[in-house]
Amino acid sequence: VVSWVLLHGGFYERDQIVDTPIYERYGEAMADGQVPYRDFAVEYPPAALPVFRLPVEGGDYGATFEGLMAAAGVGVVLVVAALTTSWWAPLFVALSPLLLGSVVLSRFDLWPALLTVAALAVFLAGRVRLGLGTLGLATAAKVYPALLAPLLVAHVWKTRGRREAVVCGGSFLAVIAAIVIPFAVLSPGGVWDAFWVQAGRPLQIESLGSGILLAAHQLFGLELTMESSHGSQNLDGGPAGTLAVFTTILQVAAVVAVWVWYVRGPADRDRLLRACAAAVCAFIAFGKVLSPQFLLWLIPLVPLVRGRRGLAATGVLALALVLTQLWFPSRYWELALEFDSVASWLVLLRDLTLVALLAVLTLRAPGARARSA
Repeated sequence: VVSWVLLHGGFYERDQIVDTPIYERYGEAMADGQVPYRDFAVEYPPAALPVFRLPVEGGDYGATFEGLMAAAGVGVVLVVAALTTSWWAPLFVALSPLLLGSVVLSRFDLWPALLTVAALAVFLAGRVRLGLGTLGLATAAKVYPALLAPLLVAHVWKTRGRREAVVCGGSFLAVIAAIVIPFAVLSPGGVWDAFWVQAGRPLQIESLGSGILLAAHQLFGLELTMESSHGSQNLDGGPAGTLAVFTTILQVAAVVAVWVWYVRGPADRDRLLRACAAAVCAFIAFGKVLSPQFLLWLIPLVPLVRGRRGLAATGVLALALVLTQLWFPSRYWELALEFDSVASWLVLLRDLTLVALLAVLTLRAPGARARSA
């Protein structure tokens, strides 16, 4: 709560780039009786709709929405505190809004982040079916929690057998179906478009592929073209298209590699939490879209990794948050419209920091092989 209050003063107030007008338009349309996906286009999954609709009744939409996200943030802190015995993990989560900046005020990503870490808490408490069902709810709010489903199902398979794993997987899919199918029946094309809009996006200017092209522009004068589409600013042209395909392949390979790494090893709590953080990090680091709010997905997961590795990974994540705030939102339009050199290098450095975070989470520690032997 202190962090949230501090975000409303000083330099945090300047140059904000907000998404709440989009959410307000969705909320008002629903308040008028219009059906999402059928009567108006929505680019987010159905379980995100409640946080768009509820603030309409509050009078001041922006303030009410911020209140909802602040409550979600408090929930994330409490769940992380319940999942770990360390004092620094929930403290880091509580202070993380100050590291990332004002973007947390006007994005709904704390909602799926809360559902995701709550699903892990329920799962690790032994309620595995309910945990996978909760993860299905999180996936129906923002698709990225689905990255954790293969890991949790594999954990159940190893610890409780194939039959229970199948039941848990069915619980995950049943919750998603119960939320998505009614909208799909009313408007199959509208729901399909909502998912296709995300899958078909070009190379966003903040992604790792764009960071490489921006560096080439600064060093060698590579010609770049920016186009605005899909609600973001993207790089267009041959090299951008090639890198979009290449990084997507790398993204899929990295996520699958994390899944395989976990399946081939022992099924214990620490490895599971580490694999969950690594899978989400791989998805973000190598994706062709990398918005600043995506880092909110990592904030509850990385501090749950135990030991020195967890401390190191949290430090690297803190660096990525600060590097993001150094250019977003204050230098964003200079980056998008002018390919500003300072912002360009900061984007690349932030993206490489996320790759380094993935390495910290996944690579074997020096001396670990000898200790194992």
